[in-house]
Amino acid sequence: MREPPLLQQTDRTFVLHQGRKYSYFSGCDYYRLSSHPDVLRALKGAVQKFGLTVSASRLTTGSHQLYEQLEDRLANFFRASTATVFSSGYVANLAMAQALAGDFDCALIDERSHASLADAASWLQCPVVRFRHRHAEDAARIARRRGKSSKLILLTDGLFSHDGSIAPLREYLDILPADAFILLDDAHAAGVLGQSGMGTLEHAGVSRSRIIQTVTLGKAFGVYGGAVLCGASLRQRILSKSHLFVGNTPMPLPLVAAALQALNTYQQDRSLRARLLANTHHVKDRLRELGVPVLDTPSPIVSVAPPDRRGIEALSKRLRAARIHPPFIKYPGGPAGGHFRFALSSEHTRAQLDNLIGALHGHFRRG
Repeated sequence: MREPPLLQQTDRTFVLHQGRKYSYFSGCDYYRLSSHPDVLRALKGAVQKFGLTVSASRLTTGSHQLYEQLEDRLANFFRASTATVFSSGYVANLAMAQALAGDFDCALIDERSHASLADAASWLQCPVVRFRHRHAEDAARIARRRGKSSKLILLTDGLFSHDGSIAPLREYLDILPADAFILLDDAHAAGVLGQSGMGTLEHAGVSRSRIIQTVTLGKAFGVYGGAVLCGASLRQRILSKSHLFVGNTPMPLPLVAAALQALNTYQQDRSLRARLLANTHHVKDRLRELGVPVLDTPSPIVSVAPPDRRGIEALSKRLRAARIHPPFIKYPGGPAGGHFRFALSSEHTRAQLDNLIGALHGHFRRG
């Protein structure tokens, strides 16, 4: 494995690499809130007021009213009974699995789920069975094979980051036994999908009564940290059973303050989502018109997977010539040979978007 390139993000939608400036369609800071002036002011003010860290777990001497404020805001935003914040979205999945350990006879997991869900499944203390990607009938087949008395949990991403596809939550709820649960990693959907940005549940129009939703604050909200959104009884189990909650130092308070401001900015500035949706439609609609194969979802992710090394090198060269940094990645859940993942943002200009469209069209036209 070669070392990843050293990049310096600049001007919100550009990156410096080896002395040259490129348009940047990597990362998943969908609204560029990580560099929003109001968010940065909140961060700097909290550093001066609170310092960097509470230096203790929340169950000892590390609790603080800012954590409670953020949890209340998140629960309110996502219309959940409770929210429990963690140092990252990855940790949120693991902590929830610790709290649920021993409750289930079998865990069904989408074969392309994020690595954090695969790790979480291994902590559930039950057999883990993979089902075909986004294939409700395959999950149903496994459930039937386990028998009517089996207690099941299904683990899936909400919005899959490798191509922008979306989990069929309604179909899963229909085919699973009535007492089954879904652990939903909504890292890429939170703040992006749904009329209000509440994620995959809102997009699918389903109740959260049988769904445990985990989110990250490091994508749409541009900060850092994660949270579990669930009922009050499950929150109590997290507090009592999760070693990651009991023994882990929580989010630094300046990041909590920044997250609170990011939520304020997101909810107050309705133009952010409007611009992201407009940019997404512009790129995807135009690429489809030009015959470039693009998945038809509301996700701001465009994935291109050349079939071989020659195609990868050709597209990389074309992107660099267009002054676009080539976002080629090899990541669990994505194509085995790697792929180019373009993450659109609300802050990309029309000129940048048209430049990307031109580069991708030129590559596929030459074929």
